Amino acid sequence: MTSPDTAALLEDAADRIADISRADLQIMLRRAALRLRNAGAVSMEDDVEDALRDLAGELGKTRNDMIRFIVREWMEKNTYLPVHQLDEDGDVDGSA
Repeated sequence: MTSPDTAALLEDAADRIADISRADLQIMLRRAALRLRNAGAVSMEDDVEDALRDLAGELGKTRNDMIRFIVREWMEKNTYLPVHQLDEDGDVDGSA
């Protein structure tokens, strides 16, 4: 994600509550409410939940981040989404 997520913005606002404007706080709270309202719970079998939790812990991500990552990877591998290709001269930050 290129812009900060809603949770990070809310945490930052909580840390500096005296400095944040009422309008900015209203925007953040409305975004958070909208995300909560539109969030669909995805429930999995116990063994899948355990694997998701373990994998998320290993990679330092949340359960929902892992689900998003896995679904995106699956969709790219099965050509439902275009694959992001690296050009030969592209920067790969030490991994290819």
